Amino acid sequence: MISPFIAPDAIPAGALLVDVRWTTAGSDRDAFVAGHVPGARYVDLEAVLSGEGGPIIGRHPLPTPEAFAAGLGAAGVPDGVVVVAYDDAGSVAASRFVWMLRTVGQEAAVLDGGLASWTGPLESGDPPVVGVTRRVVEWPAGATVEADEVAAAAARGLVVDSRSASRYRGEQTPLDPRPGHVPGARSLPFSDNIGPDGRLAPVADVQARFESVGAGAGTIFYCGSGVTACVNLLAAEQAGRGRGRLYVGSWSGWATDPSRPVART
Repeated sequence: MISPFIAPDAIPAGALLVDVRWTTAGSDRDAFVAGHVPGARYVDLEAVLSGEGGPIIGRHPLPTPEAFAAGLGAAGVPDGVVVVAYDDAGSVAASRFVWMLRTVGQEAAVLDGGLASWTGPLESGDPPVVGVTRRVVEWPAGATVEADEVAAAAARGLVVDSRSASRYRGEQTPLDPRPGHVPGARSLPFSDNIGPDGRLAPVADVQARFESVGAGAGTIFYCGSGVTACVNLLAAEQAGRGRGRLYVGSWSGWATDPSRPVART
């Protein structure tokens, strides 16, 4: 399978560029209309890449396989094509999309550096899209985990918190009802994978980060709502640490369950 992060000059012939720009306020389709990579499709994180959120399940649960296939089909993203996704905010939304595609077996990569790394012309407007029919593929068993498995794995040091260090320590809680982290989880902020130029840091540096907390194949990653953890998941794979697993509910699920303990040290 294609590497999780790919440079603009390494995009394979025939690949489909997909714009996944998004903000915490919701869809950023207006930015797509204002200017995007020629021929790119737009995929909305809220509408296509997540289901309806709520307590315990978190803010961005995975959509049903049927909804995912239908949403991508309506956006003109077919089966069988190599997808290269980008955004303009640290590859966060693009990583969620790419992780989802790779999980169901479709070749996909993040455009390293996001839209800013694209040196060609941009086009504006909201071009018409020809919908396609996609196969419905179930989410593979083991790719994601629930809270009980997170609790058991954290006791063995196999859980990584991908949020900022301040949110991990409970100094900030901008979106969730309780501050802190899953007891036993290690802190490894997703943003530290990205260099000042917006591109993935040197692979040796990324590899050392994951080695420092013992993260490898099977390690569980979580974040605020199952989105930014995907940067860590893909970066770990890029650095040769194997495929981890995602706690999709993440802190927005854990913190809304009063039966779950919280640590702040």
